[in-house]
Amino acid sequence: MECSEQTRCKELAKSSSFYRSVYSEIEEIGWEHLLRLGGDLTFLTFCILDKKGRKHVLEIQLEKGYPKCPPSISADVPYVFNLEWSIHSRLKDVVQQFREHLEKLQEFWSTFKDIDKALWVNHNMSSSAMSYRYIHIGNDCFIALSINVTDPRSLPEIRFVGSDPLVNMLRKNWQRNSKKWNKNTSFLENLACLLETQLPSPPDAHMSDQQVECGICYAQSLPVDDELGDKSGGRTDYICENSSCNRAFHSICLGDWLRSITTTRQSFNVLFGNCPYCSEPVAVKINIAKP
Repeated sequence: MECSEQTRCKELAKSSSFYRSVYSEIEEIGWEHLLRLGGDLTFLTFCILDKKGRKHVLEIQLEKGYPKCPPSISADVPYVFNLEWSIHSRLKDVVQQFREHLEKLQEFWSTFKDIDKALWVNHNMSSSAMSYRYIHIGNDCFIALSINVTDPRSLPEIRFVGSDPLVNMLRKNWQRNSKKWNKNTSFLENLACLLETQLPSPPDAHMSDQQVECGICYAQSLPVDDELGDKSGGRTDYICENSSCNRAFHSICLGDWLRSITTTRQSFNVLFGNCPYCSEPVAVKINIAKP
Protein backbone atom coordinates (compact mmCIF):
# COMPACT_ATOMS: atom_id res chain seq x y z
CA MET A 1 0.00 0.00 0.00
CA GLU A 2 1.22 3.51 -0.73
CA CYS A 3 2.98 5.33 2.06
CA SER A 4 0.38 8.14 1.94
CA GLU A 5 -2.36 5.65 2.90
CA GLN A 6 -0.29 4.40 5.80
CA THR A 7 0.24 8.00 6.93
CA ARG A 8 -3.51 8.68 6.68
CA CYS A 9 -4.25 5.62 8.77
CA LYS A 10 -1.66 6.67 11.34
CA GLU A 11 -3.24 10.11 11.64
CA LEU A 12 -6.70 8.59 12.13
CA ALA A 13 -5.27 6.34 14.83
CA LYS A 14 -4.72 9.42 16.97
CA SER A 15 -8.43 10.24 17.02
CA SER A 16 -10.05 7.12 18.50
CA SER A 17 -9.32 3.77 20.13
CA PHE A 18 -10.99 1.97 17.21
CA TYR A 19 -8.63 3.52 14.67
CA ARG A 20 -5.66 2.83 16.92
CA SER A 21 -6.68 -0.80 17.18
CA VAL A 22 -7.08 -1.22 13.40
CA TYR A 23 -3.73 0.50 12.76
CA SER A 24 -1.89 -1.79 15.16
CA GLU A 25 -3.58 -4.89 13.75
CA ILE A 26 -2.59 -3.98 10.20
CA GLU A 27 0.99 -3.54 11.39
CA GLU A 28 0.90 -7.08 12.84
CA ILE A 29 -0.01 -8.45 9.42
CA GLY A 30 2.35 -6.17 7.50
CA TRP A 31 1.59 -3.10 5.41
CA GLU A 32 3.14 -4.83 2.39
CA HIS A 33 0.12 -7.18 2.30
CA LEU A 34 -2.50 -4.39 2.36
CA LEU A 35 -3.98 -3.60 -1.06
CA ARG A 36 -6.86 -1.28 -0.17
CA LEU A 37 -8.20 0.47 2.91
CA GLY A 38 -11.62 2.06 3.24
CA GLY A 39 -11.89 5.68 4.27
CA ASP A 40 -13.30 4.79 7.70
CA LEU A 41 -10.91 1.83 8.12
CA THR A 42 -13.77 -0.68 8.24
CA PHE A 43 -13.04 -2.29 4.86
CA LEU A 44 -9.63 -3.84 4.23
CA THR A 45 -8.23 -5.84 1.31
CA PHE A 46 -5.11 -7.96 1.72
CA CYS A 47 -2.99 -9.83 -0.81
CA ILE A 48 -1.88 -13.17 0.64
CA LEU A 49 0.53 -15.60 -1.01
CA ASP A 50 0.19 -19.35 -0.62
CA LYS A 51 3.16 -21.71 -0.48
CA LYS A 52 3.07 -22.14 -4.27
CA GLY A 53 3.49 -18.41 -4.77
CA ARG A 54 -0.09 -17.90 -5.95
CA LYS A 55 -1.59 -14.64 -4.76
CA HIS A 56 -5.07 -14.46 -3.26
CA VAL A 57 -7.22 -11.49 -2.34
CA LEU A 58 -8.84 -11.47 1.11
CA GLU A 59 -11.48 -8.82 1.84
CA ILE A 60 -12.42 -8.04 5.42
CA GLN A 61 -15.39 -5.93 6.53
CA LEU A 62 -15.33 -4.81 10.15
CA GLU A 63 -18.77 -4.71 11.75
CA LYS A 64 -19.99 -1.98 14.11
CA GLY A 65 -19.44 -4.13 17.18
CA TYR A 66 -15.87 -5.12 16.22
CA PRO A 67 -14.02 -6.82 17.88
CA LYS A 68 -16.95 -8.21 19.89
CA CYS A 69 -18.58 -9.07 16.58
CA PRO A 70 -16.51 -11.09 14.09
CA PRO A 71 -15.64 -9.44 10.77
CA SER A 72 -17.24 -10.50 7.49
CA ILE A 73 -14.84 -12.05 4.99
CA SER A 74 -14.78 -12.83 1.29
CA ALA A 75 -12.00 -14.18 -0.92
CA ASP A 76 -11.19 -15.52 -4.39
CA VAL A 77 -11.55 -19.17 -3.30
CA PRO A 78 -14.17 -21.84 -4.14
CA TYR A 79 -15.67 -21.58 -0.67
CA VAL A 80 -14.95 -19.42 2.37
CA PHE A 81 -13.78 -21.02 5.59
CA ASN A 82 -15.72 -20.84 8.86
CA LEU A 83 -14.01 -18.11 10.84
CA GLU A 84 -13.16 -18.97 14.43
CA TRP A 85 -13.48 -15.79 16.47
CA SER A 86 -13.41 -14.66 20.07
CA ILE A 87 -13.29 -11.30 21.85
CA HIS A 88 -9.50 -11.69 21.98
CA SER A 89 -9.08 -12.41 18.25
CA ARG A 90 -7.31 -10.01 15.91
CA LEU A 91 -7.00 -9.50 12.17
CA LYS A 92 -3.79 -11.52 12.09
CA ASP A 93 -5.86 -14.51 13.24
CA VAL A 94 -8.14 -14.05 10.22
CA VAL A 95 -5.14 -14.01 7.90
CA GLN A 96 -3.64 -17.08 9.58
CA GLN A 97 -6.89 -19.03 9.20
CA PHE A 98 -7.04 -17.92 5.57
CA ARG A 99 -3.50 -19.22 4.98
CA GLU A 100 -4.48 -22.57 6.50
CA HIS A 101 -7.54 -22.64 4.25
CA LEU A 102 -5.35 -22.00 1.19
CA GLU A 103 -3.19 -24.99 2.07
CA LYS A 104 -6.25 -27.25 2.09
CA LEU A 105 -6.99 -26.14 -1.48
CA GLN A 106 -3.54 -26.81 -2.95
CA GLU A 107 -4.37 -30.24 -4.39
CA PHE A 108 -7.56 -28.84 -5.90
CA TRP A 109 -5.67 -26.01 -7.64
CA SER A 110 -2.86 -28.33 -8.72
CA THR A 111 -5.44 -30.58 -10.40
CA PHE A 112 -6.85 -27.65 -12.35
CA LYS A 113 -3.34 -26.50 -13.20
CA ASP A 114 -2.70 -29.87 -14.88
CA ILE A 115 -6.01 -29.66 -16.74
CA ASP A 116 -5.36 -26.08 -17.89
CA LYS A 117 -1.94 -27.04 -19.27
CA ALA A 118 -2.98 -30.25 -21.05
CA LEU A 119 -6.48 -29.60 -22.39
CA TRP A 120 -8.23 -26.98 -24.54
CA VAL A 121 -9.82 -25.00 -21.70
CA ASN A 122 -11.94 -21.87 -22.04
CA HIS A 123 -9.85 -19.60 -19.80
CA ASN A 124 -12.31 -16.75 -20.09
CA MET A 125 -14.57 -18.82 -17.83
CA SER A 126 -12.03 -19.95 -15.25
CA SER A 127 -10.53 -18.54 -12.08
CA SER A 128 -9.12 -19.73 -8.77
CA ALA A 129 -12.58 -19.32 -7.22
CA MET A 130 -14.30 -21.67 -9.67
CA SER A 131 -14.63 -25.42 -9.22
CA TYR A 132 -15.39 -26.15 -12.87
CA ARG A 133 -13.86 -25.91 -16.32
CA TYR A 134 -15.30 -25.78 -19.83
CA ILE A 135 -13.20 -27.99 -22.10
CA HIS A 136 -13.47 -27.71 -25.89
CA ILE A 137 -13.72 -30.98 -27.81
CA GLY A 138 -14.22 -29.45 -31.28
CA ASN A 139 -17.16 -28.58 -33.59
CA ASP A 140 -18.61 -26.09 -31.09
CA CYS A 141 -18.94 -28.85 -28.49
CA PHE A 142 -17.48 -28.93 -25.02
CA ILE A 143 -17.38 -30.75 -21.69
CA ALA A 144 -18.44 -28.98 -18.48
CA LEU A 145 -16.26 -30.51 -15.77
CA SER A 146 -16.93 -29.90 -12.06
CA ILE A 147 -14.40 -31.09 -9.47
CA ASN A 148 -15.07 -31.82 -5.80
CA VAL A 149 -13.17 -29.07 -3.96
CA THR A 150 -12.58 -31.10 -0.80
CA ASP A 151 -11.80 -34.35 -2.65
CA PRO A 152 -10.34 -33.43 -6.07
CA ARG A 153 -9.20 -37.00 -6.75
CA SER A 154 -12.79 -38.28 -6.71
CA LEU A 155 -15.00 -38.84 -9.76
CA PRO A 156 -15.99 -35.39 -11.09
CA GLU A 157 -19.41 -34.30 -12.29
CA ILE A 158 -19.51 -33.93 -16.05
CA ARG A 159 -21.89 -32.60 -18.70
CA PHE A 160 -21.51 -33.06 -22.43
CA VAL A 161 -22.78 -30.12 -24.49
CA GLY A 162 -23.26 -30.08 -28.27
CA SER A 163 -24.95 -31.90 -31.15
CA ASP A 164 -21.93 -33.57 -32.77
CA PRO A 165 -21.97 -37.43 -32.78
CA LEU A 166 -18.74 -37.26 -30.76
CA VAL A 167 -20.73 -35.90 -27.80
CA ASN A 168 -23.03 -38.92 -27.69
CA MET A 169 -20.10 -41.30 -28.00
CA LEU A 170 -18.20 -39.65 -25.13
CA ARG A 171 -21.33 -39.56 -22.97
CA LYS A 172 -21.90 -43.30 -23.48
CA ASN A 173 -18.23 -44.08 -22.76
CA TRP A 174 -18.39 -42.09 -19.54
CA GLN A 175 -21.56 -43.79 -18.33
CA ARG A 176 -20.17 -47.23 -19.15
CA ASN A 177 -16.75 -46.67 -17.56
CA SER A 178 -17.50 -44.39 -14.60
CA LYS A 179 -16.84 -47.18 -12.07
CA LYS A 180 -13.28 -47.48 -13.39
CA TRP A 181 -12.31 -44.13 -11.85
CA ASN A 182 -9.25 -44.70 -9.65
CA LYS A 183 -8.20 -42.13 -7.04
CA ASN A 184 -4.63 -43.43 -7.17
CA THR A 185 -4.35 -42.53 -10.84
CA SER A 186 -3.79 -39.00 -12.11
CA PHE A 187 -6.88 -36.99 -13.03
CA LEU A 188 -5.92 -36.72 -16.71
CA GLU A 189 -5.22 -40.45 -17.01
CA ASN A 190 -8.61 -41.22 -15.46
CA LEU A 191 -10.30 -38.84 -17.87
CA ALA A 192 -8.69 -40.46 -20.91
CA CYS A 193 -9.50 -43.95 -19.61
CA LEU A 194 -13.19 -43.30 -18.99
CA LEU A 195 -13.74 -41.35 -22.22
CA GLU A 196 -11.62 -43.85 -24.21
CA THR A 197 -10.01 -40.96 -26.07
CA GLN A 198 -7.44 -38.21 -25.72
CA LEU A 199 -9.09 -34.80 -25.53
CA PRO A 200 -7.70 -31.96 -27.69
CA SER A 201 -4.65 -30.08 -26.46
CA PRO A 202 -4.64 -26.25 -26.35
CA PRO A 203 -4.30 -24.68 -29.83
CA ASP A 204 -0.97 -23.16 -28.76
CA ALA A 205 0.37 -26.38 -27.18
CA HIS A 206 3.52 -26.00 -29.29
CA MET A 207 4.49 -23.00 -27.20
CA SER A 208 6.50 -23.46 -24.03
CA ASP A 209 4.84 -23.27 -20.63
CA GLN A 210 6.71 -20.03 -19.98
CA GLN A 211 5.11 -18.46 -23.02
CA VAL A 212 1.61 -19.67 -22.17
CA GLU A 213 1.06 -19.56 -18.42
CA CYS A 214 1.37 -16.56 -16.14
CA GLY A 215 3.75 -17.31 -13.27
CA ILE A 216 1.51 -15.45 -10.82
CA CYS A 217 -2.15 -16.20 -11.63
CA TYR A 218 -1.38 -19.53 -13.39
CA ALA A 219 -3.88 -18.75 -16.14
CA GLN A 220 -3.08 -18.44 -19.83
CA SER A 221 -5.40 -15.49 -20.36
CA LEU A 222 -6.70 -12.64 -18.27
CA PRO A 223 -10.46 -12.58 -17.64
CA VAL A 224 -12.68 -10.66 -20.03
CA ASP A 225 -13.39 -7.50 -18.08
CA ASP A 226 -14.05 -3.95 -19.33
CA GLU A 227 -11.99 -2.57 -16.42
CA LEU A 228 -8.88 -4.24 -17.92
CA GLY A 229 -9.23 -2.19 -21.10
CA ASP A 230 -7.04 -3.46 -23.95
CA LYS A 231 -5.61 -6.09 -21.58
CA SER A 232 -9.00 -7.83 -21.30
CA GLY A 233 -8.65 -11.50 -22.24
CA GLY A 234 -4.98 -10.93 -23.05
CA ARG A 235 -2.19 -13.50 -22.83
CA THR A 236 1.15 -13.16 -21.08
CA ASP A 237 3.05 -10.09 -22.27
CA TYR A 238 6.13 -9.94 -20.04
CA ILE A 239 9.01 -12.45 -19.80
CA CYS A 240 11.77 -12.42 -17.19
CA GLU A 241 15.04 -11.63 -19.00
CA ASN A 242 17.03 -14.08 -16.88
CA SER A 243 17.77 -16.90 -19.37
CA SER A 244 17.68 -19.53 -16.62
CA CYS A 245 14.22 -18.37 -15.56
CA ASN A 246 12.30 -17.00 -18.59
CA ARG A 247 9.06 -17.00 -16.62
CA ALA A 248 6.14 -15.29 -18.37
CA PHE A 249 3.62 -13.01 -16.69
CA HIS A 250 0.66 -10.83 -17.43
CA SER A 251 2.09 -7.35 -16.87
CA ILE A 252 -1.03 -6.55 -14.82
CA CYS A 253 -0.39 -9.52 -12.50
CA LEU A 254 3.30 -8.66 -12.19
CA GLY A 255 2.43 -5.04 -11.46
CA ASP A 256 0.02 -6.08 -8.69
CA TRP A 257 2.70 -8.39 -7.28
CA LEU A 258 5.31 -5.65 -7.26
CA ARG A 259 2.92 -3.24 -5.55
CA SER A 260 2.56 -5.72 -2.68
CA ILE A 261 6.33 -5.74 -2.07
CA THR A 262 7.76 -2.98 0.13
CA THR A 263 11.11 -2.85 -1.72
CA THR A 264 9.47 -2.03 -5.06
CA ARG A 265 10.33 1.41 -6.47
CA GLN A 266 8.25 3.45 -8.89
CA SER A 267 9.44 6.03 -11.39
CA PHE A 268 6.64 7.66 -13.39
CA ASN A 269 4.69 4.72 -14.87
CA VAL A 270 7.33 2.03 -14.32
CA LEU A 271 7.66 -0.29 -11.32
CA PHE A 272 11.13 -1.63 -10.49
CA GLY A 273 11.51 -4.77 -8.39
CA ASN A 274 12.53 -8.41 -8.54
CA CYS A 275 11.18 -11.48 -10.32
CA PRO A 276 9.03 -13.62 -7.95
CA TYR A 277 10.88 -16.75 -9.11
CA CYS A 278 14.57 -15.90 -9.62
CA SER A 279 14.82 -12.49 -7.84
CA GLU A 280 16.48 -10.91 -10.88
CA PRO A 281 15.58 -7.23 -11.51
CA VAL A 282 12.38 -6.60 -13.44
CA ALA A 283 10.72 -3.40 -14.67
CA VAL A 284 7.11 -3.28 -15.77
CA LYS A 285 5.01 -0.43 -17.14
CA ILE A 286 1.69 0.25 -15.44
CA ASN A 287 -1.35 2.26 -16.36
CA ILE A 288 -1.77 5.36 -14.24
CA ALA A 289 -5.33 6.53 -13.89
CA LYS A 290 -5.86 10.07 -15.10
CA PRO A 291 -6.97 12.51 -12.38
